[in-house]
Amino acid sequence: MKAESIHRRLSFLLKGILLLEAGVALWGQQWLTAAITLGIIAITLIPVLLHRRFRVYIPPEFELLAIGFIFASLYLGEVHGYYTRFWWWDIALHTSSGLLLGIVGFLLVYVLNETEKIDLHMNPGFVAFFAFLFALGIGVLWEIFEYAMDSLLGMNMQKAMFGDPSGLTDTMWDLIVDALGALVISMLGYGYLKAARNESFLYRWIQAFIKHNPALFDRRR
Repeated sequence: MKAESIHRRLSFLLKGILLLEAGVALWGQQWLTAAITLGIIAITLIPVLLHRRFRVYIPPEFELLAIGFIFASLYLGEVHGYYTRFWWWDIALHTSSGLLLGIVGFLLVYVLNETEKIDLHMNPGFVAFFAFLFALGIGVLWEIFEYAMDSLLGMNMQKAMFGDPSGLTDTMWDLIVDALGALVISMLGYGYLKAARNESFLYRWIQAFIKHNPALFDRRR
């Protein structure tokens, strides 16, 4: 309970910072910054909407990781220019996104595989492979989004990297580290399903998700 309380307080702190930033931007008539910040706040409310609409409980550590990633990528990265100030910021965040999306992909197919109402019997290798492709697919869609924003709105989401002003090197490194992060989760997920449920962080997070969402897991007898 203490760890859960800490996770929730940190989530509220990050949301409070975003709300304060939006207020300051509105006061200073920085309309674009205000709109982006309010959009980020809306994204951070997705776990609450999932719980109210679909009765899916998101464990606090999941929620904190997701909000922390959004805060670091969109707020610090785009609004405050951390992508240009720190060359490694984009690489670190894309590696993290590969990890997070790999977990989401693994949980999606794991729920389908373990639900009695859905007659699916997927082996551990396929579950891990799906998690990898899911994370990499979302990463590709994000790169397409960055290209569209740069082309249509004149933004600079595809940054110059290692002397390449075109943004191609940035895009390729983003996809490479996305793949590496997703691969790590896929391997851990495969080990979770195939071996004896080792005590990795993925094991603990999966168990937390199952514990708080028993309705999603009508285990097969």
